[in-house]
Amino acid sequence: MHTSLARRCLALASAGLLVLLAPVTAGQAAGPAAGQSLETVVTSELLERARGIAGYDDHFADTRVTVTKRSGKAWAFGTAILLAQHEEGAFPEGWLFLARRSIKGWQVAFEDDSAFDTLAASAPLLGRQERANLTSTGDPSAAANGDYRTGMRLPYATGVSWSMGGGPHGWSGTNTPYSSVDLSGGDQIVRATRGGTAYTMCRGWLRVIHDRGYATDYYHLWNNISVNGAAVAEGTRLGDTGTDVTCGGSASGRHVHFALRQNNVYVGIAYHIIGKWIPFNGASAYGGYQLHGSTRVNVGGALYNYGVLGFTQGIIDTNGGGTVNKRSGPGTGYAIVGSVADGTTVSVACSANGTTHSGRWGTTSLWNKLTDGTWVTDAFMATGINGPVNGYC
Repeated sequence: MHTSLARRCLALASAGLLVLLAPVTAGQAAGPAAGQSLETVVTSELLERARGIAGYDDHFADTRVTVTKRSGKAWAFGTAILLAQHEEGAFPEGWLFLARRSIKGWQVAFEDDSAFDTLAASAPLLGRQERANLTSTGDPSAAANGDYRTGMRLPYATGVSWSMGGGPHGWSGTNTPYSSVDLSGGDQIVRATRGGTAYTMCRGWLRVIHDRGYATDYYHLWNNISVNGAAVAEGTRLGDTGTDVTCGGSASGRHVHFALRQNNVYVGIAYHIIGKWIPFNGASAYGGYQLHGSTRVNVGGALYNYGVLGFTQGIIDTNGGGTVNKRSGPGTGYAIVGSVADGTTVSVACSANGTTHSGRWGTTSLWNKLTDGTWVTDAFMATGINGPVNGYC
């Protein structure tokens, strides 16, 4: 056990708050434990989780359990944080938790526990929309099947450009998956990428739970809003870019450490369309680039926030610039009825199979009928999904 964690447990014992703990398996809900305080049960689970994280002896310094909501004496909701050392490459880990007390003691479930949904379904301290967002799950195989649609913009105002100071990297620096990017610039106001329910994990760190199983984390913020289950709309101000490391880690210059989560874990941000840009991993952490059509922006370059790509839209990608032909039907045997420029956002009415073509995203016979009645091969369109985005014609 890390020495500071040991000291914490010793202090709890001295205060009469720490009793013999039943073993808790990391990743599972802590079962009822009679006589134990809520903080003791949650802290026990945090310590078990710390032991399952690589480098916890060096990087994790202590725990913080904050109860943000209560309903009588039987229900509680809050945040559970493994604080990190104040050093480069160290980042805190944190979870939302729900707890219910019975005559057997506190039953605690973290947001990635299977029991969390069960508790959330009957928890009186959760509002209807908050409960819906907390229990929303996406298809766990979605990314593997080629669905990288997020319905998100970049975490700043649309119509402006910010610098990508760090390409895809892990929430904890170089650790995988590469879930995060570092962004700064403009008015330095960090905004929600999509509507959802927002929580303050600690000062400088916010988490917004969206639909479809997605969530986004924002770290190093200054002047961040204080929220515990408040609904936020797309574009809501969350705070300012900064260098806050209240929960650990380091930051040499003001920025937002922006991370993507799905189904309660950090996921690789690569290929997920955010602000109509598609991130690509580099050979190592903090490298890589982003694409909008054929426009490539490397680390240090500016990303213009184009806003949200709709779930039935696509971005024309000619894989080299220029234009792509629009046809009167799904194939090159049909007449050319116009063209569309690289980087243009188009709306898809439906799709059909036709002649086969190859583009940046592979070889396909799929053609997309646009809402203006013309057709474009899917080989020259980035939609975030491997297949039709609006059904077959």
